[in-house]
Amino acid sequence: MKQQANLIRPGQVIEHDGRRWTVLKHQIITPGKGGAFIQVEMRDLKTGNKTNERWRTADTVERLMTDNKDYIYSYTDGDHLVLMEAETFEQFIVPSELLGEQAPFLQDNMPLTVDLVEGEPVALHLPATVTLEIIEADPVVKGQTASSSYKPARLANGVKTMVPPFVEAGERVVVRTEDASYVERAKG
Repeated sequence: MKQQANLIRPGQVIEHDGRRWTVLKHQIITPGKGGAFIQVEMRDLKTGNKTNERWRTADTVERLMTDNKDYIYSYTDGDHLVLMEAETFEQFIVPSELLGEQAPFLQDNMPLTVDLVEGEPVALHLPATVTLEIIEADPVVKGQTASSSYKPARLANGVKTMVPPFVEAGERVVVRTEDASYVERAKG
């Protein structure tokens, strides 16, 4: 299925130069002169090699249709994740590299969605948010206004994030798995 390059999103699978690629990141760049273009970071499904490609916004790319299937994360075995189908309890093994930068957010028994192209796993999707404990938070600097200033903190999974001044070490917070950004304090 053809689609315009400016509609490319992370997680999609495209065909380019006779190879299949999964889109990792995309950025629309508008230079001062000339038309806008899309810069896409993508990974070759066969070799695992990453590359960057640029397209003009009017260019078209071939998007491959994916089937989505829900699984539950069981455990990691070397470079692979072992997933389980909820209804049949069948195991399904996928390369852990499909998680990319979201790998630290993977938790036991977490529901995952796997994108498949012709039965082959090409992308993994975690839930949009997870709840984690803050293990380290910088002290509040006197005179900072609470509305505009966030402070650095470290989550229990080792990922750094920015939190409001009122959040302290030991508290549980909800963060986005996409970019580790703070959403809210965990309830309860």
